[in-house]
Formats: sequence, structure tokens, C-alpha cells
Amino acid sequence: MESKKKLTILIPAYNEERTICQVLDRINSVKLLNDTEKEIIIINDYSTDNTEAVVKNYREQNSGNHIRLFNHEKNAGKGAAIHTGIKKATGDYIIIQDADLEYNPMEYNILLKPISDGIADVVYGSRFMGGQAHRVLLFWHSVGNKFLTILSNMFTNLNLTDMETGYKLFKTDQLQQLKLKEKRFGFEPEVTAKISNLPNIRIYEVGISYYGRTYQEGKKINWKDGFRAIYCILKYNLLSK
Repeated sequence: MESKKKLTILIPAYNEERTICQVLDRINSVKLLNDTEKEIIIINDYSTDNTEAVVKNYREQNSGNHIRLFNHEKNAGKGAAIHTGIKKATGDYIIIQDADLEYNPMEYNILLKPISDGIADVVYGSRFMGGQAHRVLLFWHSVGNKFLTILSNMFTNLNLTDMETGYKLFKTDQLQQLKLKEKRFGFEPEVTAKISNLPNIRIYEVGISYYGRTYQEGKKINWKDGFRAIYCILKYNLLSK
């Protein structure tokens, strides 16, 4: 009898005391396809609020849930937190879940299905395709996302609609073999460049909903990260070859 598969959910967290419990509640309420099990790994990136205490309290009150917490000794960036989580993951698959409320864990199965069906190795959740709900805001942010996606596609020869999406689902063994370097928001173009170079990789895209935050609500990415993303697209598609 084939053993159950396990999905590792990586949550990089920096000053997310207000929303992280809501995210964990949503994750725990999801029943995954084929009774896939869940492993939750939270990487606290040296938060200056009560994120660590809130997570520990939540874990104590929900002892049946497989929640692992790792703390950085200094703030290293979202990408660095993801690197830590990738190394610690024990699941068959990995998905990255932001600690805010921009992405809905109820849609894990949408991303999981192409891999579960045996037709995909990597699945991107696109905010720009499908009929799911999308919050309307930040025009220039969406323009920037589309520009970065087109630029990335030019070098990877993929036809993604949303390279910058936070929802990407990978097979763990494939993701762990990549030598990732970007510490901040350069993770997205770097991982796209490197995963697309794996032999015979099958990348799929599915439509997801998106509940974007304003900067007043805690959004952290800014124009400097956009320029870094351009640099990363060029670096990991051209200079690293």
C-alpha cells in the first residue's frame, strides 16, 4: 500500500503577529487531495513584534498540528527565510505561504492537482488568469509584475502569466537540489530561472484568487525590489550560464 504524500507549507514571517493565526487556521481547515498530510514550517525572520510568542501560543493550543518553528538570529530577508524552510522540509512537495492574508490556503488543492495527476512537476498560481476573485488596487505594482514576467519569459522561454506569484508548488527533491542565493524578494526570478533549467521539467500554471494588501496594511515589497528582480532575471538567466 502506497504511503500518504506530505505537503510542506513554508511560512516566512516578519512582524506578522496580527494575521499569522488566521493563516494557520485556514491552513488547518484545508483537507488536501488524496489525504495528503501537512507539515507547517514557520521561519520567524527576527521579528520585532510578538510573532514568535503568538506562534508558540498557537502551537500549544493546537498540539495536534504539525507546526515547526525556526527563528533567525538576525533579519535576513524573505528569500533567506525560504532557504531555511527548504532545508528543513520533509514533505514530498513544498508550497510557500506568506504570513499575511493575500493568498488563500483553501486553494492548495488547485495547485496540488496537476502534480497529483502526474502531469506536472511545478505549479504556479497565477493572479492574472482564471475566474477567481482579485482585489483591485496598485496599478503600477501590477504593471511591474507583468513587465518582470515578460522579461523573465524572454530568457526562460516559458509562457507564464505571473512569474512573481507567491504561490508556487514544487516537488521537494527538485527544489532542494537548486543552489539558491537570493535573500530578499529576488527569490521569485531566481527560482524560476533555475527550475526552468532542470531537464524535462514540467511547469504548469493555474488561476488563483488574490487579496492584495496596501502598504498601510503591511505590504513590504517596493520599487527597489523591482529593480533587484530585473537584475536577478539577467544574472540567473544570462550571467550564470
